[in-house]
Amino acid sequence: MSQALVKNAAAFQSALINWYDENARDLPWRVQPSLYKTVVSEFMLQQTQVKTVLPYFAKWLKSYPDFANLAQASEEQVLKSWEGLGYYSRARNLLKLAKEISAIPADEIPQDAKSWLKFPGIGPYAAAAVCSIAFSDQSAVVDGNVVRILSRMTADESSYTNSTEAAKVYRPLVQELLNRERPGDHNQAMMELGATVCHKNSPNCLLCPVREHCLGFEKGIAESLPKLAKIKFEDVTVNRAWIQKEGSILLHKIPANAKRMRGLHELPELAPLSIPVPSSTPIATRKRGITRYRITERIFDISPASLPNKIPEDYIWAKPDLIESLAFSGPHRKWIGELLAR
Repeated sequence: MSQALVKNAAAFQSALINWYDENARDLPWRVQPSLYKTVVSEFMLQQTQVKTVLPYFAKWLKSYPDFANLAQASEEQVLKSWEGLGYYSRARNLLKLAKEISAIPADEIPQDAKSWLKFPGIGPYAAAAVCSIAFSDQSAVVDGNVVRILSRMTADESSYTNSTEAAKVYRPLVQELLNRERPGDHNQAMMELGATVCHKNSPNCLLCPVREHCLGFEKGIAESLPKLAKIKFEDVTVNRAWIQKEGSILLHKIPANAKRMRGLHELPELAPLSIPVPSSTPIATRKRGITRYRITERIFDISPASLPNKIPEDYIWAKPDLIESLAFSGPHRKWIGELLAR
C-alpha cells in the first residue's frame, strides 16, 4: 500500500473533511442526529441506495420514533413496514437489536465498535459506522466505497475475488488514514466521496478533493480500479400460480422455519402444490436480480380445481382488503395489483 498516502495522511484528512463540510448531502439521519437514527439508517443502507431508503426512513421514524417504540412492535408489523426494502433479515435483526438496547440503561450502552459486534445484525462495518458517528469511537469503516477509493488512491492493480477480500487488505491503511479528531465525519466523508464523486463507472476525478493524493488519477488508471472478479450470474426460472376463488387469491405464507423471508407472503409456486407447469403462455413474466441470481418469474392462471384436496397450513385465501394489511416478499404486491387490474 502507498507509503506516500500514509505520509501525507494529515493533508488527505484535511482536504477530505473540508470538502465534506461544504458538500455533505442534506440527509435526514444527519439532522439532529441520534444513536437511534444512525442505527436505523445504517441498517437500511446496507446494500440499498440512499434514494431508495429516504422515504422508508421517514415513515419508519413516524411509526417507530425510538428503540423503545420499536421494541414493542411485532415482527409482523416490522416486516410490513420494511416491505420493499428487501433483505428482510435486516428488519428482524433491527427489531432484536432494539429489544436488547432498550433493556440497557442509557449510560451503560457500549460506545466502542468491538462491544457492538455482539448485537444482532452488527458486523465490522456497521459497528465502526455506528460507534464513530454516535460516539466518536476511533474506528474506520471499510466497505465497497472505501475499497474503490483506496484502490485508486494507491493505484493497486492486484486482483481480488470481491470487495470483502479487498477490505481485509485495506483495513490497516484505512485505520491509519482515519481523522481521529472527527472519526464519524471522516467515515461519512469517505462514503460521500464514493457515492457522489469516486463512482464505480466514470469517476469525477476533476471534482475530487483528494485527487492530488491519487496515484490512480496520476497514472490515468483510476477508472479501471479496483480489479475485482466478475460476478458469475446464475439463471433461475420460478413458476408461480395465480389462483382465484370466490373473490379471494391463494397466497403462500413463507413458514417460520424457512431460511429466508419467513413470515412474508408471495404468490405460490407450482411445484409444492403438485401442479404441473402448463403448456399455455404465462399471464405474466417478470425478471429481477437478487445477489448473483437472475430470476425469471412466470405466473400462470391456474384453476382452483387443480389444487390438492387438502392445502397445507402455510397457504391462505386472501381477499383484496386483507392483502393490503399483509407483508409481501419482493415485488409480489405489485404483481398482484397488476393482475387484479387486467
